[in-house]
Amino acid sequence: MPDTNAPFALETHPLVDWTGPLDLPDFARIRDEDIAPAFTAALAAHRRETDEIAGNRQTATIDNTLAALELAGQPLSRIAAIFWCKAGSHTNDVLQALEREIAPALARHMSAVSMNAMLFARIDDLYRRRDELGLDPETAHVLEKTWKGFVRSGARLGEADKARLAEINEELAGLGAQFGQNVLADESDWALFLDQADLDGLPEPLRAAMAEAAGGRGRKGRFAVTLSRSIIEPFLAHAERRDLRETAFKAFVNRGDNGGKTDNGPIVARMLALRAEKARLLGYASYAALKLDDTMAKTPEAVLDLLDPVWREAKRKAAEDQAELQRLAVAEGLNAPIAAWDWRYFQEKLRQEKFAFDDGALKPYFRLENVIAACFDVAGRLFGLTFEERKGVATWHQDVRVFEVKNADGSHRAMFLADYFNRPSKRSGAWMSRLQSARSLGDGATPIVFNVMNFAKPPAGKPALLSLDEARTLFHEFGHALHGMLSEVTWPSVSGTSVSRDFVELPSQLYEHWLTVPEILEKHARHYETGESMPAKLAERMEAARNFDAGFATVEFAASALVDMAFHARQEAPDDPVRFEAETLSGLGMPDAIAMRHRTPHFLHVFSGDGYSAGYYSYMWSEVLDADAFGAFEETGDPFEPALAEKLRRHIYAAGGSADPEALYRAFRGQMPSPEAMMKKRGLA
Repeated sequence: MPDTNAPFALETHPLVDWTGPLDLPDFARIRDEDIAPAFTAALAAHRRETDEIAGNRQTATIDNTLAALELAGQPLSRIAAIFWCKAGSHTNDVLQALEREIAPALARHMSAVSMNAMLFARIDDLYRRRDELGLDPETAHVLEKTWKGFVRSGARLGEADKARLAEINEELAGLGAQFGQNVLADESDWALFLDQADLDGLPEPLRAAMAEAAGGRGRKGRFAVTLSRSIIEPFLAHAERRDLRETAFKAFVNRGDNGGKTDNGPIVARMLALRAEKARLLGYASYAALKLDDTMAKTPEAVLDLLDPVWREAKRKAAEDQAELQRLAVAEGLNAPIAAWDWRYFQEKLRQEKFAFDDGALKPYFRLENVIAACFDVAGRLFGLTFEERKGVATWHQDVRVFEVKNADGSHRAMFLADYFNRPSKRSGAWMSRLQSARSLGDGATPIVFNVMNFAKPPAGKPALLSLDEARTLFHEFGHALHGMLSEVTWPSVSGTSVSRDFVELPSQLYEHWLTVPEILEKHARHYETGESMPAKLAERMEAARNFDAGFATVEFAASALVDMAFHARQEAPDDPVRFEAETLSGLGMPDAIAMRHRTPHFLHVFSGDGYSAGYYSYMWSEVLDADAFGAFEETGDPFEPALAEKLRRHIYAAGGSADPEALYRAFRGQMPSPEAMMKKRGLA
């Protein structure tokens, strides 16, 4: 972080004083060059606030300590929210340089707060007296989480160990930022430019997206295969030229593993070593044990108890499928075992043979506008929400759309921003985040949340058509957004998605189920040209094929989760992570013709930050819950049953992290589920 003595009017700066329409940040007035001095000023202001709380000579109370700490640093929170939003969704050289400075500076700052002995003494005093304070359940839960957070951040360590832990946190933050930037560089720098003669087998919507991608890279009149999933996955499924599929596939799986300045191998090795050292400092057997201590799973052993039987069944199903794919490959003249760049291609052939349609047949019925409308319709039916688009509001990019969200009585509920299309300045994947969390503490705040996707942008005047998987992704991320928008808690630290990692995917994965509810399909899955509803026979085939690729999809996911756990459940980090990945997969019996969904050198979930490290399994853990939760609606015969929808809102979407997640789930469903519901949903049982 640059050190500046120049005065900075923090409170009135547009990074902090949000005076845009609808109380949004005024992005038109926010300049990248203001971010560094704003961070410097905000860090200093937050440090003064926390020092004042720590130095208070009055007896610690909830108001003067816990609440004061939760409300401290609001300018820093606002600046950070805008910065990380822009850094992920529309970055540039200035922002990337800042990210490499800001990430370690923030880590250093937060280490200083969490290791402040006087501050922890006040939190510890409150925690010791918690049974005497007459706390409501949410406040008691927040106090416990805060105390545990300080302990896991090193508050009880000696001074030398505190200093070393702070150094580790700072270095990890910088390495995570560099990891993500390296992946983005490999993704944005690579493209395979093709001519009309190279496009055999490709459906028209994909050709249009590839033409748009080429034009955006200065190659108008050609067609570009990029490393965006919205382009490369359908290309691998439909391109008839095997050599082109191989070239594109290898570029995709080797992101971050190409040598040179963007190679992530050394970064991963260093991160794993630092994480293992951090766990030892804090008294844990492994980094996985540290990360899982505050989750539903609790231990690495519990995670493996979930993943191992799924892995065995997935491999069995994938082997059956591979024999079928090999039959088709031989019939097409391939006299060799199918390779990883062949799987999706022959899988589409097999889908056509078994169900008389391919995934491309669905795209005309999943126009982006219709899928958005379906998302909003479901939220209205379940929770009484309405969405009104507000045009002409400046955001971080001209493609971003702004919606005001209202309750059933017309009162304001939230702001929702949506950034749907891929561009070279955006990191890959899809995610939800927030500019502001809901809370009633202090002067209160209403949520401002956003979704970011990477759908292929169509040519001007043409509709964006989504695959079924992309439509599910949109529903998934909107489920996260609803978790933020519907939050009704007092304390900001437990608002919305601030829940344990293996519970956070429940609201999102559960929401996916409503995409294919018959009445939603009938209303919204309409052909983009004719306006006709999806034919009943096509919908039936889509449902029949729902688990068609269960073996493949589960193997590529579970392999990533198992490698993540293998890395982090060790006491010592491996010297060569890429070799360790290969050895782990070999030991698991990974099929040669299937690749991990996220190979280690580009595993952003795990290495671009700390969010999903030793936690990628959580998607499957939450899937156990979501299969059971939607089963509750199926049991009623009404996917929008009002009383059940209200229980879902109150105990899952509105509750945030205000209580233990198991208690919240039991309040909704009455009991905890077994993994069989998830196995059945995936077609593995």
